[in-house]
Amino acid sequence: MSIQESLLHSVEAIEEQYNAGDYIFREEATPQFYYQIVTGEVKLNSYKEDGKEFIQNILSERSCFGESMLILGKPYPVNAVALTKCVILKVGRDQFFQLLQENPGIFMDMYKTMSEKTSEKIVLMEKISSKNAEERLIELMNQMKEAKENKDRFSFEVPHTRQQLASLTGLSLETTIRVIKRMEKNEILIIKNGKIFY
Repeated sequence: MSIQESLLHSVEAIEEQYNAGDYIFREEATPQFYYQIVTGEVKLNSYKEDGKEFIQNILSERSCFGESMLILGKPYPVNAVALTKCVILKVGRDQFFQLLQENPGIFMDMYKTMSEKTSEKIVLMEKISSKNAEERLIELMNQMKEAKENKDRFSFEVPHTRQQLASLTGLSLETTIRVIKRMEKNEILIIKNGKIFY
């Protein structure tokens, strides 16, 4: 879900640039802005007590993030980190709420999107709590492919590295690599030039 950039500019959106590795916001910070990606990729992550990274989501252009915590007024449960060079539009809290009041259709679209994300997260959490690493990876790839029009076998190029897939599913990198090789052998996915097609 994204809001038209012209509407965001009409309520004094600020355009900011970030380099790969820059924090856009940190876990436990108080939400101040609505964020929408113009270009680039952002990951939402947290770290376990042992320092292991857990990636909640990877977002690309025209995606918004942090909006649910802004609406709730609660601290962020995750970090937002630029994965690539990014341009991001930021709208202050007061201006964002003004925009929603003046455009109730946007609020309904946002509510629907948040509901879909919650539903997807519940299904994914159920799968990744399973001990079966293959099920975890298949569920993640199914969710990514679902948004695409072409549902043909091997038509979807997985846009993430093996390390990112590991972090998204709570698996180790070694397990992820081993399971992906087994999935290729069992013709669940194919690998071309190092890229995974599902």
